[in-house]
Amino acid sequence: MGRAAREAVLRQVPLWRKQWALDFVIVNGENAAGGFGITPAIAEAFFEAGVDVISTGNHVWDQKETMNFNDKENRLLRTQNLLEPAPGKGFAIYQTKKNLKIGVLNLMGNVFMKKFDNVFELSLIHISEPTRQ
Repeated sequence: MGRAAREAVLRQVPLWRKQWALDFVIVNGENAAGGFGITPAIAEAFFEAGVDVISTGNHVWDQKETMNFNDKENRLLRTQNLLEPAPGKGFAIYQTKKNLKIGVLNLMGNVFMKKFDNVFELSLIHISEPTRQ
């Protein structure tokens, strides 16, 4: 995702939420900051546009200020299989306005990604339901 995709999300998500009565919107924010991760300001703009959750990838902390933001904002998911210890969460359960619970798990494949645990060996047993902030 780069500037063009970021601007499309900001423009289209509010329209699509109305047009299709969407209950929940997940956006991949990987490299939304001009090809280098995502910033807290971009994440907040996505949330204001109607995005419920943002997934990321291996460039999640290319913008250093995102590390602290990711640790506090559970709607911005890093990959669950990132080597520990890592700030933030890779999984959360959210509740829609219609009281539906939606679990979102963000995993990253391993082709050429040495800093991630193997998604096929990842044990999900220790994932518990976090509280939504």
